[in-house]
Formats: sequence, structure tokens, C-alpha cells
Amino acid sequence: MSAKRFSRVRARAALGLTLAALAAGAAAGAGPAAAQPEAAPAAPAAACGAAYRIEQKLASGTTWRMCWRFESRAGIVLEDVSYQPPGEVRPIKVLNSAKLAQIHVPYDDGRNEFNDLTDYYFGDGLMNLAAGECPGGTIKTVKVPDSGNVKGLCTTTRARGHAYRYQPDTGRAFQKQGKDLLVYSVNEVDWYEYITEWRFSDDGTVTMNVGATGSLSPYDYDAGDGRGWPIGKGAEDKATSHSHNVFWKLNFALDGSSKTTIEQYDSVVSPPGQGRPAPSNKTTRTKVAKELAGDARNMRWWRVVSTAGKNKDGHPRSYELVPGPTAKYPGRAFTKHDVYFTEYKKCEQYASENPYDCGPGGGRSVDKWVNGQPLTRPVVWMNIGFHHIARDEDQQPMPVHWQGFSIAPRDVTAMNPLTPKELAGQNGRVERGS
Repeated sequence: MSAKRFSRVRARAALGLTLAALAAGAAAGAGPAAAQPEAAPAAPAAACGAAYRIEQKLASGTTWRMCWRFESRAGIVLEDVSYQPPGEVRPIKVLNSAKLAQIHVPYDDGRNEFNDLTDYYFGDGLMNLAAGECPGGTIKTVKVPDSGNVKGLCTTTRARGHAYRYQPDTGRAFQKQGKDLLVYSVNEVDWYEYITEWRFSDDGTVTMNVGATGSLSPYDYDAGDGRGWPIGKGAEDKATSHSHNVFWKLNFALDGSSKTTIEQYDSVVSPPGQGRPAPSNKTTRTKVAKELAGDARNMRWWRVVSTAGKNKDGHPRSYELVPGPTAKYPGRAFTKHDVYFTEYKKCEQYASENPYDCGPGGGRSVDKWVNGQPLTRPVVWMNIGFHHIARDEDQQPMPVHWQGFSIAPRDVTAMNPLTPKELAGQNGRVERGS
């Protein structure tokens, strides 16, 4: 185990903090008070002071608004997130809150296992950012216990390439280059530096990524064959392989209400029927009425559906969960599933080693909280894993390896929110030559 981890533990123990005191201050930290799950009307601006407000109008006309605050374990927490694309007269509330909920790091040799957020106070490792790390943006100052004021939160914009391209038979090509609002911070835990990145796209998509960089631990070069990879000259030093199991916690509030519903969709492809030239595909919708530990499968997906608002076509607004590539870790009960839907409970804050008291039998990990309770105010926990088998290129420093997922708007607006005015009337069936 690394000396940095031991020093971090000793420093934290010296503070003499008790679980009771921590529980009382669960919502404390720099920034506004934690958003509550009750329904509230969308506001013209995020409900926080100017120092903790992020508001960005992108070149396409889309505006994202949100608040931020700091927690010693989770780091930067985003709250009161709303999206206002062109053509919408008011912001559309999307999330009450979004945050990291754990980075679980078990080593392949079974000797070490870490919960970086809850064991090592991930947030307190916030690092200062140089101006060149936030090109064209603003670096906000964050008050961090033991460290004082840290210039650690970047907000900027970044191009992402084509938002769309369409050339009808009439000959003119319509195309638009997409823009994102990028909100990110860097936290040091041991030899690793984690980049926590939130991307808010002008088409309403939100992408959450964690990038691991920094350095391989010099104390973990004693692996044998099958547990590690030779790094350096010959095969003497084998860096121990390990996993990074990252959890995010999302508390939705579509159209201002936390009383959303969850739906699961599964598609089954059947061989060609009699007289038909091709296979058929049938998609089934299942309402997730009770808490669920969900597993991704081919042609399966989930969405979070508003019960408080519809788009201009009369369809309920929703967001689809879009997992990124993952290596699911089967070694612990809480990492065996890709997504968890639980009923909102204030004490349930971290996916593993949760420090808050959830009562008798409450458990300390997200798998324990899926116990058949009806979902009325569902919370989404997403688990994305990465199995890190080191390579020569990981020295020195280590290139960033990313893991994450997106939530994509589904019927949030009646049409593509970036539709050019010349095509604004083409809602519904459209002929190719139009």
C-alpha cells in the first residue's frame, strides 16, 4: 500500500472527526444548501449566489444553468441543473443534484482495496489549475478544509464536431457544429489524479466522465504473471493490475418534480416470418415500479420520465441513460450491477462504505438499498468499471484513461432543438425532397 494513502489516513484521523458530527454536516461545505427532492417550479436562474452559479449561453442559443458546492468526500457537487434550448421560453429543470458517489479500487492480487471518496476524502484532494488548463474559460475558487482557497473548478466551452448534417434533394446542405459547456476539476488521491468532467451539450445531452492520470504507484510492482504487467526493462517489475469502479448519483427533477418514473426497454429479434424477407424486431416497455439493480444487455435501455411536463407535441419529457464502455467487477455485491434505481433517502449518499446512519438493517452500500420499495422519487446510481492492466506507455506521466456515461434527451423538445429555421415546419413525416 502506498505511503501517500497512509499519510492521508493519518492526517484525517488527527482531526478527530466523529461519524455523528459528519452526519450532521452531510450537506455542509462551500456553496448553497443541498437541493431538496420536492417539486419546485423552474426558475429563470439557478437558485444560488453568484459565486456558486454557473450560467452559459452557447453559440447555438442553448443556455445551461446550475449551482455548485463542495463536499470533502464527493468533491464538486452540481445542483439545480436546467436546460433552455432555443424556442423554449423557460428553463427546463433536469436534475436536483449530480455527483460522484464512489471510486472503488480493488487490486488484482487481493491485498489492497480502496474506496477513494469515503476512505480518503477525495474532495479534499482538489488541485489548483493553471490558466492553460481552462482555455477560454474561468477558474473558480473553492474553499477546501485544510487547504484554504483552491483555484480548482474550470468552466469553459469546447467544440464537439457536427451536431447534424442534412442535405435534401434540393441540394442545399444544412450543418451545424456543436458546442459543449465543460465543467471540471482535478483531485489527487495517492499517486492518481482524477479529472472529474461534466459536459453539457447544446442539444441537451449531459456526459459525465472520470479520467485517471498521474502516476502508477511505485509500491505496487510486485505482481506475478496473471496479476500484472512488466513495466520497464525486462520482466522484473510487474505493475499490479487493478480496477476503477466509478459510481455517479443522479437525483432527477424533470420539469421541477422529483416524482419521475423509470421505464426499461428490451428488444427481441426474431427470424424472418412467413412471406417476409427480413428478421423482425419487437420492443417491449416495462415500467420499473420498485427498486431495481439493473444489468445492461444487448438492446436494453432505460429512461427517466417526467410526470410534470410534456413537450409541444404532447409527449412526456424524459432522459435516456446511455452507459459507456464498462468492465463490470464481480468481486463485490455493490459492483455486480450496471445501474441501481432506489427510492430517495437522505442518508444514502455513497455507493459503498456510506458513512451515514440509515437505521437498523440499512446497510452501507447501494446493493443493500434495493429492497423492493416502490419508486416514487427514484435516484439513479450508475456504475462504470475499468480494468487497468498497466502498459509501458503509462510512464511517465500516465496518459488519461476515461470512463463514463451520458444522459440523452428523449422527447424533451418537440424537434431537434438546433433545427434551422428553414426546416422548422418539418415536424412529423417528411418527404426526402422537402
